[in-house]
Amino acid sequence: MKRLLVLGIVLIPIGTAKAKTPEIHCPGDNTVEMRYCAGVSASQASAKLKKMISRDQFKQWQETIGALCARAYASYKEGTIYPQLVVGCEDHLSRAMLKEFESLGN
Repeated sequence: MKRLLVLGIVLIPIGTAKAKTPEIHCPGDNTVEMRYCAGVSASQASAKLKKMISRDQFKQWQETIGALCARAYASYKEGTIYPQLVVGCEDHLSRAMLKEFESLGN
């Protein structure tokens, strides 16, 4: 019984270890980083576009590009790269739309 008590005391962590979040430099060096960077870029483009169109238009835009990009990369659906490809596609389409608005002076 004493051995279990001593073992329990030894296994109790003395202090808390703080894990440092690794810095990610976009576009990234591996799949996880690239997926993160694609998501950040897509979020930025969506936020800009959301300010330029109505809520209903934005919802319709998100649904449309989601369906188009999913279809475009359907053959990769079972692969680990699929989410990154879809998010990248959505980002590219949103940025293309933003360029169209900019060219019109909006």
